[in-house]
Amino acid sequence: MKALEGIRVVDLGHVLAAPTCTMFLADLGAEVIHIEPAHGDDSREFGPFAGERDKNRSGYFVSLNRNKKSLVLDLKSDKGKQILTKLIKKSDVIVENYRPTTMKKLGFSWGAIKEINPRIVYASICGFGHDSLPGYDTRPAYDMVAQGYSGLMSITGPEGGPPCRVGSSVGDIIAGHQAAIGILAALINREKTGRGQHYDGSMVDGLFCMLENASVRYTLTGEIPCSLGSAHPSIVPFQAFRTKDEAWFIAAIGNDALWAKYCKVIEREDLTNDPRFRTNPLRTKNKTELIPVLDVEMAKKTRQEWSAIFDTAALPYSPINNMREICEDPHIKYRGMLVEIDQPRAGRMKIAGSPIHLSETPGKVYAPAPLLGEHSEEVLKDILGYSQEETDKLKKKGIINNEV
Repeated sequence: MKALEGIRVVDLGHVLAAPTCTMFLADLGAEVIHIEPAHGDDSREFGPFAGERDKNRSGYFVSLNRNKKSLVLDLKSDKGKQILTKLIKKSDVIVENYRPTTMKKLGFSWGAIKEINPRIVYASICGFGHDSLPGYDTRPAYDMVAQGYSGLMSITGPEGGPPCRVGSSVGDIIAGHQAAIGILAALINREKTGRGQHYDGSMVDGLFCMLENASVRYTLTGEIPCSLGSAHPSIVPFQAFRTKDEAWFIAAIGNDALWAKYCKVIEREDLTNDPRFRTNPLRTKNKTELIPVLDVEMAKKTRQEWSAIFDTAALPYSPINNMREICEDPHIKYRGMLVEIDQPRAGRMKIAGSPIHLSETPGKVYAPAPLLGEHSEEVLKDILGYSQEETDKLKKKGIINNEV
């Protein structure tokens, strides 16, 4: 049995934040019904494509929507709204990531939905949150907007350089992770109270709370943190160094005992007793004197040589892998983090696996992403009890669609 077997999720999300949330719920066994407009989720148009450009061949869409079903539904029509209302009555969770005003205009605000199904858990994800200052509830936000507003970009990038966006859309992705946690907590609470509730997720909130010690450094000291490249603001040395073969190698020396071992392996035990570097606070204070010394030492050996030395000494380290290196990495494969699926119309594809490694009911990729509208008839007939004649009429009117 899967962990969330028996839980039905209506996924009204698009592109990334909400689909990330529902992807994890689906990996854990929830029945996720992804409701799409006739043209499909916008991400179906995002490359790369497996072969020719096609709504059913988007690697971007496939990577986020495995294990789900697709129902194409016109939510601007009265009949489409009636179908969604019936589905809400038979579901446990609804997830969306539109602006707060959008769901209200469609007639499916939290206030309306809890009247339809008082037990439902309603999760909303947007840039600034539903409960926000006037004007922020209608303010559009993409991931980069959240990265900039939250302060994340101000501490990301090369030291002294311009602010940088994190390489993946972490604003959307973290918001999706946090929504999944909120939904699971609300489902547990429902078991106690019999009532559902609203999860109000904000991309900006999500990133702000993930800034580690940057905010407290400001609130305690008045210091405004800035970008430091790969370096850590309060642990030294804890950064990437250039090696003899021009590769990058991370040395993560997190305490004074590791510092002594590190000095030994780089053959600079004199640094251990140097009064400027004896403790981590001293090394942090005097990092401008220390790091150039370490730069010279780390450039004396190749990345592979340092890896072997650090392994033997049990020192924390890592190469900085590119996508080829990490996708071919044996440990990633061993952990099941790169899986192969048979994707209809696209063929064999490799996508990221589920990171939820439970001993009894792990997250798992057990089905490919749905074709656009693949499950429209199935949902209407098997879940909502529509006849074949009724579904045929709905298809003719363009209320539902099924490309299969």
